Amino acid sequence: MITCTNCETPQFLQITQSRVYFEDGEVINEISETYECTLCGSTGQYVYDDDHDEETVTGDVELTKERPKYA
Repeated sequence: MITCTNCETPQFLQITQSRVYFEDGEVINEISETYECTLCGSTGQYVYDDDHDEETVTGDVELTKERPKYA
């Protein structure tokens, strides 16, 4: 789950830009999403790279496996 690090909740996150990259036209190789928190104005980006099977986040968002503190 992607949450805002300032508000500690995903509730107000909005995707402002999304990109899916297909290298061979069939299999997804990369997913990129830019987020903005409508409560505090923070921004961040999530990128999934299938070639290396890794997820990265930058900015004021974090990737967590647990349930949000505030929902």
